[in-house]
Amino acid sequence: MNPIAAQIESAIRTSSPLLARSLHAKILRSFPHHPLPLFLTTHLVNMYSKLDLPRLAFTLHSSIPTTPSVVSWTSLISGSSQNGRFFDALSLFVRMRRSSVPPNDFTFPCVFKASSALRSMIDGQMLHADAFKFGLSNDVYVASAALDMYLKLGFGHDALRVFDEMPKRTVVAWNSIVSNSVQSGRPEEALEVFVRLRRVGEVEPNGITHCAVLNACADLKDLRFGFQVHCLVVRDGWGSDVSVVNGLVDFYGKCHRTDLARVVFDSIGGPNDVSWCSMIVVYMQNNEEESALEMFLRARRGGFVVTEFMASSAISACAGIAVLDLGRSIHATAIRSRIDRNVFVASALVDMYGKCGSVVDAERVFAEMPVRNFVSWNSMIGGYAHQGWADEAVATFEEMMREGGVAPNYMTMVNVLSACSRGGRVDEGLEVFEGMRGVYGIEPGAEHYACVVDMLGRAGMVERAYAVIEEMPIEPTVSVWGALLGACRMHRKTEMGRVAALKLFELDPHDSGNHVLLSNMLGADGRWEEATKVRKEMKGVGIKKGTGYSWISWKNAIHVFQAKDTSHEMSMEIHATLAKLTRDMKAMGYVPDTNFSLYDVEEEEKETEVFYHSEKLALAFGLLCIPQGVPIRINKNLRVCGDCHSAIKFISGIVGREIIVRDNNRFHHFKNSYCSCGDYW
Repeated sequence: MNPIAAQIESAIRTSSPLLARSLHAKILRSFPHHPLPLFLTTHLVNMYSKLDLPRLAFTLHSSIPTTPSVVSWTSLISGSSQNGRFFDALSLFVRMRRSSVPPNDFTFPCVFKASSALRSMIDGQMLHADAFKFGLSNDVYVASAALDMYLKLGFGHDALRVFDEMPKRTVVAWNSIVSNSVQSGRPEEALEVFVRLRRVGEVEPNGITHCAVLNACADLKDLRFGFQVHCLVVRDGWGSDVSVVNGLVDFYGKCHRTDLARVVFDSIGGPNDVSWCSMIVVYMQNNEEESALEMFLRARRGGFVVTEFMASSAISACAGIAVLDLGRSIHATAIRSRIDRNVFVASALVDMYGKCGSVVDAERVFAEMPVRNFVSWNSMIGGYAHQGWADEAVATFEEMMREGGVAPNYMTMVNVLSACSRGGRVDEGLEVFEGMRGVYGIEPGAEHYACVVDMLGRAGMVERAYAVIEEMPIEPTVSVWGALLGACRMHRKTEMGRVAALKLFELDPHDSGNHVLLSNMLGADGRWEEATKVRKEMKGVGIKKGTGYSWISWKNAIHVFQAKDTSHEMSMEIHATLAKLTRDMKAMGYVPDTNFSLYDVEEEEKETEVFYHSEKLALAFGLLCIPQGVPIRINKNLRVCGDCHSAIKFISGIVGREIIVRDNNRFHHFKNSYCSCGDYW
């Protein structure tokens, strides 16, 4: 390569318009009285085209004294296509043909790319016909570009015809077929093509091939085929390719084999940021949020810069287990890395703060977002729904509709209906539900019906909720019958509750919660013999009741409690604190609600039973350890019981503290003897 050509390539490689213009000026000074040689003009046209300076490129192209060559035209077309000016690329091709300049094997791939980007099948077919006309249709590069175009335009039959007629199929062509099959939702076809590639043996698969095939295996959850691909990866020497190994981590994660994903990850000699992100996501997909956060912290200790994807994944893990302090520290890291305004990171932050009960922080992040997508809106509405703040949720939904940039989707309507249910806004909720098809173009699904049943049931309209179930155009699911059972438990509708429970036993026979809820409902109605029978039937078929836990975070440690727990190192102080609080509460009028005792025993024993529920133990620990002025945040894996809810209201007034309880259904903010749910949950 001559020195001038080398300098032009340097300007293109460094994307430097300043260097390009300086070089152009230097060339002009070298030819003060003569026109530039054709080869130099062509080089300059190519340089300006690649640097996306089309006006300068075309001016030089037009200054060529003779008819511009196919090289000059192709430089213009290629530059337009590479820089996203696809319509210009096709227009230039038309002008070139009108100038009677025949295209070459470099021209067609550029215009095929432009046609697929513009979704213009007619243009693509005309260009392909031109390629036949000039005898270039069997050129390996032209044929590969035509194949890629037909695949991207969704014309698989034409693509396969081009593929079968190719005189020499490259690995790029094979990869196009495999990748397109995966992206088009046909993973079985991708595996068939891969098997054919191996049998034909005309090319060796590369890293892109293996990644695409692993994606197909992941979509199908096909561990057996994936194991075979893993063996081929190792045998053919691709086991050290970090992209392929990242694909293996992702594959095993989607097949719910986090153990194998971790083994593969640990085998990577030099994991990159994608490797760390992949492993974090694997744990997230399999509900192992603690392990996901452990990987994130390891990546940070290893010096990896936090990327948008890594940050959003870690923030989502914090949301999953309501670790607010760590979530805030990751938010601070995102701010330092200047990625906090990224739409995915900011959306994850809104979701995290909402699920951790810090709605003020969620609102602040949401208000500062420069761009919002449907995840952002859904997260904000969902945050309000978790609190039962129906007015705020509906107002945000209406704001979303006014802005008009993002259309509501399935989950948007679930969040709005859930907020109306938890906030007791029956009329507003029914209006939204009834307008789903006609106004918002969304077909109601099982989750929407579950919200409506829950909304009516909470409001005491249990018979109407049952009527909604009977009129459903789809088969009622576990969530629908579960909502009715919960309403029957709340309003002492024992017989209808039995109907809902029997349906749940059919749909999900191994869920202990439904058996326990029916047993509790019968016990609260004084029907202890029937309640005991349900418990015995449950044990007889091998169903074990899930243990209720409450946990609280303090000084980088999680303190877990269960009912009547005496194992904690501060157990004596916790029980003494509870005894004192009980005396103070009773002096203020608190009466233990023994309906939440699960056993048929004397009243005094029932009081003792509810006295040592896990959330009360966690609260006593929080009062002992967490300083005044800092909210006490408690998490529970089951729904908070009515007696604990009443007791915590009293305690919040006695001690003058803000207490936030997140159960498996919603948040409860207790302050000054009042709960944010308004005793409606």
